[in-house]
Formats: sequence, C-alpha cells, structure tokens
Amino acid sequence: MLSGTPKFKQLRQCAIVGALLLLAACAVNRPQRASPPGASNAGVGQPLARLEVPIPDADHDLIAQLIAGEMALVHNDLKAAAGYYGRAMQLTRDPQVAGRAALLAIAVHDAEAAQRALERWQALGATPAQLAVARAQLALDRGDGAEARRQLDILLHSGEKDAWRQFTRILLEARDQALAAQLLEALATPERLSADPQAWLAMSELGDKLGRHAYAQRIADAAVRRFKRPETYAWAAQLKYKAGDREGAKRMLRQALARTPNDIQLRLAYAGLLGQEGAYADASRLLDRGPQNADTYALRVALAVQAGDKAALARLYEQLQRAPDEERSPWLLGQLAELLGRRGEALAWYDQVGDDDEHAFDADLRSAVLLFGQGKRADAHALLEQLETSYLDQPAQLRRAYQADAELYMQEQRYAQAADAYGRALQIMPDDPELLYGRGMAYAQGGQIDQAEADFRHLLKLRPNDPDACNALGYTLADASRDLDEAERLIEIARAARPNDPAIADSWGWLQYRRGHLDEAERVLRSAWAGRKDAEIGVHLGEVLWQRGKRDEAMRVFDEVRRLDPQNASLEATLQRLKP
Repeated sequence: MLSGTPKFKQLRQCAIVGALLLLAACAVNRPQRASPPGASNAGVGQPLARLEVPIPDADHDLIAQLIAGEMALVHNDLKAAAGYYGRAMQLTRDPQVAGRAALLAIAVHDAEAAQRALERWQALGATPAQLAVARAQLALDRGDGAEARRQLDILLHSGEKDAWRQFTRILLEARDQALAAQLLEALATPERLSADPQAWLAMSELGDKLGRHAYAQRIADAAVRRFKRPETYAWAAQLKYKAGDREGAKRMLRQALARTPNDIQLRLAYAGLLGQEGAYADASRLLDRGPQNADTYALRVALAVQAGDKAALARLYEQLQRAPDEERSPWLLGQLAELLGRRGEALAWYDQVGDDDEHAFDADLRSAVLLFGQGKRADAHALLEQLETSYLDQPAQLRRAYQADAELYMQEQRYAQAADAYGRALQIMPDDPELLYGRGMAYAQGGQIDQAEADFRHLLKLRPNDPDACNALGYTLADASRDLDEAERLIEIARAARPNDPAIADSWGWLQYRRGHLDEAERVLRSAWAGRKDAEIGVHLGEVLWQRGKRDEAMRVFDEVRRLDPQNASLEATLQRLKP
C-alpha cells in the first residue's frame, strides 16, 4: 500500500520524566498514619493546616542532586553532573550513586574527587571487579601503566563473566592508546584467554584497532587453530587480506567453506573479498546459493549495484518481497525500489521501517528527499523538522538532518533558509568543513558576499590550499569584482590541483572575463562547457559570446541552458541584464 504523506515518528520519551513521575507516585501513595483513639476530628477537611513539612536546602536534598545530575548529563555537561553526584553520594548509602560519582569524576579527569568517590563506593559494598574497573580507568587517565596493569589483572582474575568485555572497553577508551596497546599485549595472551572464541576475536580486533596488527593476526590465527569456527576463519582471513596477503586470505576461506559450505558468515566473508577484487559475478553466484538472511541480501544488492546489473536488482527486489519476515528488510526494499526508479514504492517501504530499527533515521531522511522530488516540498521540510526535534540528543543525526534541510533549500533557491539551516548544523559541529562550504555557497548564491567570503576564508584556515575552498573563494571574489589578484592566485592553486575540473575552469574563465580578457575567457569557457553541460558554465559562456558580438551563438547556448534547468536564476538575471 502506497502512502502519499510521511508517517511522522513519535518522539522518544525522556527518561527523567519517568523518574519524576515515579517520585510523585511515591509521595502520593505514602501510607497515612491512623489517628489515636479519642483524637478530635476537627479540621479533618484541612489536614495541611497543622502539618509542618521540613524542606531541606538543595545541597542536602538527595532527590534534587540526582535530578540535577541527570539533567546535566542530558545537556552533556559532565563536569556539572560529576559535582551533583559527588554531593549526592554523601546523602545516601546506595553504592550505585557512589559508583556513578566515581566514574563521572574519572571522565572529567578529577583525580581527587574520583579517589574520594572510590573510597565511598568501597565502603558501601562495591565488588572487587567494579573497583578494579574504575581504578584501572583512573590509572590510565594518569598515565600510570604499572597501576593500570595491576588493576586489570585483578579484573581478569575476578571471575566476572564479562571481565574480558570490560577489559576491552577500558583499553578502547584510554587516552593513551600506545599504553593501552602495551597492556593488551602483556595481559591478553593465548595462555590467559578464556575458552570462548569470542574473547579471542575481541582481543584480536582490539589489537587491530590499536595498531598492533602483528598481535591481531597472531591471536586470530591461534583462534583458528584452537576453535576452527567459521567466525574465526572469517576474521583471520580479513586480517590477511588487509595485510596484503590476498591469496592466503582466499585460501583460508576456501578451506573453511569446504568444511561448512552453507555457513552464512563464511559465504559473506568470501563474497566480500571477491567483490573487492571486482569478481562480482563469482561473488553473486556464491551468495545466490544456500541459506539467506538480511546480510546476504544486502551484499547481493551491493554487488549488483557495483556491476551495474539492473536486471539482477529487479530479481532481488521480487525475491526479497517474497522472503520470510526475518530475512526481509523494509529499509533494503526501499533502497531497491529507489534504485529501480519506483519512488512511490520506496516511500511505502521506508514508512514500514520501525522506530527501533537501526535504519529508522536513514529511512526518514530518504523519505524527505523523495517527497521533495515528488513536489511535496512542505511535507519534506516538515519531516526534516520532525527529525531535528526527535534527534536533539544525537549530534551526528541532527547534523545530517539540518544539512539535508539546507540542501533542499538550496535546490529551491531559498538561500537565506539554506544558510540558516547550515548555521544550525554548525552550532552542533563547529568548524565542520563541509558545512562551512555549504553555508558559504548559500551566502554567495544569496548575494551575501561578505558572509560568504568570511566562511570560505575560515575554511581555508582549517584546510590551507584546499582546491574546493580556493576555487569557491576565488570565484566569489571574481564574480563580485573584488581583489582580482587574490582571486587569480586562489584559482591558480585549484587549477594546479585539478587541471581537468570543468568547475575550476569555469572560475578561471569567468575571472578572465572580469579582467576584460575576452579571448581567453571564451577559449576556457568553451572547453569547460564541452567537458560538462552545467547550467552555470553555459550562462557564463553565453554572456562572453554576447559581449564578443556572437549573439546568435550566445542565444543558442542560453536556449540549451534553459532546457537543462528551466528555473535557473543566473540565466534569468543574465537575460534581464543583457536584454536580448
């Protein structure tokens, strides 16, 4: 069933609201004390008239401190949260509060507060493993490798079932990754690792992330010899492939597949390697046979896209629609429908992606783009605004929502709104080069040259001599007939980096026009127009031809631009100025 309007996702509930409601419920349901025999019933209708309720000041109110601490965490103010929890732990004998205070103090690098919280936590009954985790983190934060090793050793000997998982997390979060790598190799040896293959794989992966590739391969190979499990083969082969031993990787996977030919993980791993080598047909044949799941379908789609096989995409679309629920992914079906040009069906599939699906945000983002393409621009912006509200606490997604909103406004030539959306994204991700470039373009297109110049200059401070930034600032200056010598220097830098880029050639040609070098301008712009039929290049070439007296040819170029982009604002402004 196709839907013409977006289904807005419900806002996620804030956990603190639930906590406040629980506190209120506790207060309302507190049992009443019975009146003693013979007591007067006078004033029963106004029980609060005689009741005196002691109200502690905020610093001595446990609930106030906890709520303030949670609110600080909601706003990502760890330092304030650490202070609130540090006070709260003195007002309660709950070890969880002291533990939270200790971890927050470590997170903000307050060693003295962390030590006080650890002592309080220990007095209230923290387990040896809990204390070892926190003390190892504190030692790593101070750069004390010997103490960190001692505490990690206590953790690994504690008998806790998740000790290796905690060990991994501590090292991954360490500020000194070189020290973390040393501790990994010293403590996570084959002799000490548990009989769980997942622990071996986790240590190998951690070694790879920390740059200890030889250690990672050594542990992975040992896991293959000891367990001979599909996942150990798959990971060891992946490491071999990354290290350049492609034949060794494929040989290992072939051996593993000979033992368990239908194992999905092995088929995915081998097909992935074949795909990286461009053997799309071989990879697809391997995945077409045997059991399927969401991952095999996703890789089959990716392989078909890489091979440019639209017939295979159509077959996969039909097959996936008939697949069992556990194999069928509305997100993947939506992508397939888009690839096949079935945009209405894509919207319907994206609408079926649940709020708890890992692709929920992406599905809504794609829905906004599709709605915009259908001419439902208000619906598209409304959906993006809903995302901006729903993902306030997730900066990466919030940034993408603002950026998508800005890009749609750019397509509508609503440059002020685009600049505003880029500005909101920059509040979340300051100095993000892509966002700065986008806002600079919005300012430039909207005629706010000073603001555009400021953004492009800021971008060049972050990325000196970046070709795109040099070209953007150079073109902006040339178009405004400002600082033409600097514009020439900047565009020359961009041309040297990308000599065959038509966009940069257009900037150079337009600069020559501004300088009055019409012969050079025509030559460069003709070449750029031949390389890319871009509306802006065509408008520039048409104006140069017009000024050179080649007006019939200029009008033919303008007509071609109109066919490419009927609403092009630059074309309309140029024709208004030239009055042909």
